[in-house]
Amino acid sequence: MTKPVQPTMTTVYYMQCVLSFCLALGSVVIGILYLPVDTWVRAFLAVGVLYTVTSSFVLAKCVRDRQEITHVTSRVDQARLDKLLAEHDPFKVEKI
Repeated sequence: MTKPVQPTMTTVYYMQCVLSFCLALGSVVIGILYLPVDTWVRAFLAVGVLYTVTSSFVLAKCVRDRQEITHVTSRVDQARLDKLLAEHDPFKVEKI
């Protein structure tokens, strides 16, 4: 039986994701700092950005956890099926 190929994440892709996130967050922070509004408006926008960032991390973790659970469940089901098929003998005659 062949083992399924697991997708891998390269270092370059990881760095691209990290740099993209830092660039996006930095741009929003600079935009908030140079916005010509009162301090309380800046603080409100900053809290909104922080809430959005933390929510996106939590959502990504939930999606990853759900995918892992589905993958593990399907592997367990496949192992049960493989065991049943290995134990099954189609030529066996049952005595009554």
